[in-house]
Amino acid sequence: MRNTPARPGRGLQPNALGTFNTIVMAVAGSAPAYSLAATSAVLVGTVGLGGPAALLYCAIPMLGIALAYRQLGRIDVNAGAGYSWVGRTLHPFLGFLSGWALVVAATLFMVAGSLPAGTMTLTVIDSHSADNTTLATLIGAGWFLLMLLVVLGGVRLSARTQLLISGVELVILLLFAVVALVHGSSAGAGAAHAFEWSWLGLGHFDGVSDFASGALIAAFYYWGWDVTGNLSEETRDSRRTAGLAGIIGVLTVFALVEVFAIAVNVILSADDIQQHSANVLTVLGEKVWPGVGGKLLVMAVMLSTVATLQTTLIQVTRSLFAMGRDRTMPAAFGRVHRSWNTPWVAVAAVGGVALGLILASLALGRVQRILGVAVQAIGLQIAVYYGLAGLAAVVAYRKLLLRSVSDFVLGGLWPLAGSLFMFWIFFEALGDFSRTALALGLGGLAVGVVPMLWYRRRGSSYYRPAKLDASRTVQAEDSSGCTDSATILTDF
Repeated sequence: MRNTPARPGRGLQPNALGTFNTIVMAVAGSAPAYSLAATSAVLVGTVGLGGPAALLYCAIPMLGIALAYRQLGRIDVNAGAGYSWVGRTLHPFLGFLSGWALVVAATLFMVAGSLPAGTMTLTVIDSHSADNTTLATLIGAGWFLLMLLVVLGGVRLSARTQLLISGVELVILLLFAVVALVHGSSAGAGAAHAFEWSWLGLGHFDGVSDFASGALIAAFYYWGWDVTGNLSEETRDSRRTAGLAGIIGVLTVFALVEVFAIAVNVILSADDIQQHSANVLTVLGEKVWPGVGGKLLVMAVMLSTVATLQTTLIQVTRSLFAMGRDRTMPAAFGRVHRSWNTPWVAVAAVGGVALGLILASLALGRVQRILGVAVQAIGLQIAVYYGLAGLAAVVAYRKLLLRSVSDFVLGGLWPLAGSLFMFWIFFEALGDFSRTALALGLGGLAVGVVPMLWYRRRGSSYYRPAKLDASRTVQAEDSSGCTDSATILTDF
């Protein structure tokens, strides 16, 4: 079965991205440098030295969700990704909730991403102004508007921009990963902590809820790789490419953030982290490579933040495009620019709302407080829509799971475990998060009930879906000779 090409000027641009560009998008979407800079203090403040363990034990179920995305993308190429898949397997209401959770999370992230972009820019230009929240907010808003224009200009322009920005970021991070490991092993008595294998165990968590809170924050580190699903209508051979790129993205980001999380434990003391909570990665760079290191890592964080602003804009606008096309949101969101093949109305709407939130965030005060609240609220949204996607994959492939051991493990057991883990950390973390974070996270989900019921009443065909059944898709592919059914679950 092949992707149906969109008419020029009427749909998204088909076959615009290849495998390499899609992998770059997956890594850029997770934004390893930004996540380390913005979230390390939040993670350490929540679980102490258990940060590496939280990242490890979140990565395992996250791979299960990546497998679920890969499986679902094989049988339904749709810019809405989880919104479409969950709606066609579990229930349309749950599908809309999945899409809405992504929209809310991405919109909140415009604040959580723009502020560090402004802060890091000030640090490069004039470090004494880096704590000026107002100035950082205005500069961050400028970066956001620039990325908005890039996304509006089309997916090819976005891919070229990502290749440049993320390429420089990853080179810097890989360099520092090696330098940090060497520095940590040779620091001796000068280290804040000696490395312990217990950092990868469960002993540093103060109970089950503490572990769940740490894992939910860790999920924020990985979030973003699933942009490949939203780009599937614009990707060559997307039934195979989009899912594989997501898996590679998760593995790449895990390797980077785990190394840096261990380096933070070894090199930085609790006081260092607390005093520089909004700029942990920069302090780490100064410790590892005085003079040059801090500046280079500031540059990496700035580039990473700008890159992930772009991929998040792509994700949310493609989701809104799919919703507008299905008439579950205003139909205008489904309009595509005739020259750029981008959902320009959705881009404009997201830009306006996000810009308003960025400026309104000034009322919350310090940058780190804003980041802490946003990360927690986004974590709740992530857990919901990832968890639903994992369940959807199991339901869609239920008739094929007993064909082989690999089908059962990769197509059923692992995605199911990932889904249950996401739901579990969601409920366990509710008691530990601040009221502001809960209001944003749960309140944002609740608001989605209004458009869901409104457009359901107006008769959107989305609420009368053709159910996804992988067995029918596989049989059709086998009979047409498009692909061997044995490769549905294994590409490697």
